[in-house]
Amino acid sequence: MKKMAEMDRKEFTNYITETYGTYADFPFMQYPDFAVFRHANNKKWFAVIMDIPKSKLGLKDEGIISIMNLKCDPILVGSLRSETGIFPAYHMNKTNWISVALDGSVDSEKIKWLIDISFGLTAVKIKNKEIPNENPEF
Repeated sequence: MKKMAEMDRKEFTNYITETYGTYADFPFMQYPDFAVFRHANNKKWFAVIMDIPKSKLGLKDEGIISIMNLKCDPILVGSLRSETGIFPAYHMNKTNWISVALDGSVDSEKIKWLIDISFGLTAVKIKNKEIPNENPEF
């Protein structure tokens, strides 16, 4: 099972790098394998890949699991957490973040979709500028 998690970790790291042009940052000396992905312009995190004890997710199994924390629309969080392999976020705000198991229990395409959502939710917000009305009579 560990090999599957490592393959997924590499697959998603490559997906993020190729799609968003950002590379993993490893900011925690204490946890050198915790990979943080940030926006280049605002430095906000949109994904964190880490290996944690399964017990931290409420799993009864012993051992370590690779997960990815992703920001998510609070409207989706409840329904997503009812699915196999998706948990309340480890060490993050559980209203806005989820932890996704990278053990093969969640489809790769679904994880990529969730990465895309997280990236969008953490991106720089563009404010609407007033657009001058070309026909002021209307």
